[in-house]
Amino acid sequence: MSLALNVLIVEDETPAVEKLERYLQKYSEAIKVTCVCDTVAGAVSWLKDNQSTIDLIFMDIQLKDGLSFVIFQQVTVQKPVIFITAYNEYALEAFKVNSIDYLLKPVTFPDLSASLHKLENLREQLMMNEAKLDKLKSLGDETKARTFKSRFMVKVGDHIRSITADQIIFFYADGRDVYLVTQQMRKYIIDFTLEALEEVLDPQIFFRVNRTYIQNIHSIQDVVIYSNSRLKVMTQPPWDKEIIVSREKVAEFKEWFDGK
Repeated sequence: MSLALNVLIVEDETPAVEKLERYLQKYSEAIKVTCVCDTVAGAVSWLKDNQSTIDLIFMDIQLKDGLSFVIFQQVTVQKPVIFITAYNEYALEAFKVNSIDYLLKPVTFPDLSASLHKLENLREQLMMNEAKLDKLKSLGDETKARTFKSRFMVKVGDHIRSITADQIIFFYADGRDVYLVTQQMRKYIIDFTLEALEEVLDPQIFFRVNRTYIQNIHSIQDVVIYSNSRLKVMTQPPWDKEIIVSREKVAEFKEWFDGK
């Protein structure tokens, strides 16, 4: 695919401009020179009104009315710049602004090609980073928009009750049955698997500590270092069975417990 760019050239030597235009066309016919400015004042004036129309700037350092670094003092340059000069003493100052490369005259086609290839790589990397950021933002928006189950219907004899999630100390599995246990230490069988509960519970509040238990963080009274680098969860009110964080979940549990 040909590199498509709209380019501003800031250069006061006509032969240098013509040579640069030939090289740009040779590199890619999709590159268009939008404007040529031969003075600091002209470049400042043009950039103030037209910067959004270009993708790249080629800039000589010594112009008719001064050094091109003055341009950056008078207008905010937001586009990448490739400097072209006959002198190498300005290299350090060039890289303090938007420079992506610094070419010495006489510019050769291989030199120009290397600079444009560098620009292509930078643009590809930027697009990849933007795509990653968009994906993270999308995931964040989905999490914000997602609603979690806030109550559970249970059957008590001939009665049906609704128990809110904040009343639940934990969920646990016993064989094929899954129970919720309330702060009053009452347990009720529910029509969920632990895997299904993980999908509908708020992960900031509930964490599956092992194959048997999903724990409510607000009901943890203490966490004790257990054998083989595992952790033991102590609940409030206390539960008469041990709740041990499985070894493979210890690191994830610590992050959850720490609020990360």
